[in-house]
Amino acid sequence: MQPEDLPLAGTVVLDFSQFLAGPVAALRLADLGARVIKVERPRTGEIGRTLAFAGRSAAGDTLSFHAMNRNKEAVVADLKDPDDLARVKDLVARADVLIENFRPGVMERIGLDYASVRELNPALVYASASGYGDTGPWASRPGQDLLAQAVSGATWLAGADRPMTIGLSLADHLMSCHLAEGVTALLVRRARTGRGGLVETSLLEGMLDLQATLLIRPESDDEPRSSPTSAPAPSGIFATKDGYVALAGAPLDELATALGDADLATEAEDRPDRVSDRIAAALARDTTASWMDARTDHERAWIAPVLTLEELLASPEFAAFEMTQEVERSAPEPGGTPVTLTTTRSPIRVDGEILRHRRGAPRLGEHGILRDGADPLGADPLGGDTHGR
Repeated sequence: MQPEDLPLAGTVVLDFSQFLAGPVAALRLADLGARVIKVERPRTGEIGRTLAFAGRSAAGDTLSFHAMNRNKEAVVADLKDPDDLARVKDLVARADVLIENFRPGVMERIGLDYASVRELNPALVYASASGYGDTGPWASRPGQDLLAQAVSGATWLAGADRPMTIGLSLADHLMSCHLAEGVTALLVRRARTGRGGLVETSLLEGMLDLQATLLIRPESDDEPRSSPTSAPAPSGIFATKDGYVALAGAPLDELATALGDADLATEAEDRPDRVSDRIAAALARDTTASWMDARTDHERAWIAPVLTLEELLASPEFAAFEMTQEVERSAPEPGGTPVTLTTTRSPIRVDGEILRHRRGAPRLGEHGILRDGADPLGADPLGGDTHGR
């Protein structure tokens, strides 16, 4: 797909965010064609360049930074310096979107909060992410993924006798999707009305939204009960002879057929507390591959193997997705050798086409230092329109 055919082609995004949620939201927009310019502090840049989530680095920055900031540009500005701040405000006046995830009050203190920049650019879409919102008793708490998981109640959902985390930055990624969703919605409204707007979300709100099915409450509990044989079997992960499989609520009669246990449905009616143990005992008698073969004869018995990431990467299913791409980080010196990294691509397709972008994460200040007179909106090094309106 040509750059000009991407949905957000010509849209300019100023990314003031750091760590994960904000940068990933900006990445989603970049994958859809937006021109994303990171605005970072001098010398060190955003903290994600050096704070290693995965503990590994390449070409001077953490691998997590490379993964979350591909296909972006980077400029340097000291927001505490009046001259630099004036140059930043000039960029804001010409941009389409601004993304920030500082603690509540930080952008207001430097004059880049929504109320202030709206005077500079009424058509600007301003996206603000936080840990727990801008008001309320938790507003000043550190907004970090693990902490948000901890207070959300979700760490108790693994079924263990103690709280467990998922091991991934779930709250951050959820918030990044909600933030990008809000930005694109306001861009659609702006196309209709010419008016910008403010979109806000938080880590905790994303985690609560994830648990919507647990938080919904009926007015009464008078719903008819299904019969034991049509009721879904216990869902969860069960051991097999050589590994694990996951069951996802298949009807008991279908599961009984797949397991070769004709009495399972009767057991569910007489001793429902023993159904899970009976299923576990049956699955432990054979290998994972055997149970997956059995599934082909009983399509309603929802079952899947539990794979490691390495097993998934080696599978033909993963190859069919074409989920990885190579990106290139420019060399730090003219004539130097660029660094090539393999990373994920955008997880969506547009008009049947996979979205891929060759450009890797930018070096600090690669596209200009505002104090030196750089104007990143004066020209687009990739070509194309430099303004979305």
